[in-house]
Amino acid sequence: MLKWLLLIAAGYFLYRLVTNEARKKSKDDKKQKEEMVATGEMVRDPICGAYIDANGGVTVRDGDKTYRFCSYECRDNFLKQLESGGREIPAREEKDAE
Repeated sequence: MLKWLLLIAAGYFLYRLVTNEARKKSKDDKKQKEEMVATGEMVRDPICGAYIDANGGVTVRDGDKTYRFCSYECRDNFLKQLESGGREIPAREEKDAE
């Protein structure tokens, strides 16, 4: 009987140890993400709302403003919204294959 109680207590202790570390990690990740957003290191995708690195990803420039997207799908949806709003999107220049 005593062996079972010790085994159950050890199992419970290990369970609490593992779940507590996972909770700490998720809180730290969330805090780090909030800090990156606040400092401008991450920007929000205007279509899906995902946060992405401010220096990477798919970009579209509209005059002086640069929009960043998490994927080409979000970029294409953004361009469709601009076109449906009456904006004319210039055609992309294709490079000639030599």
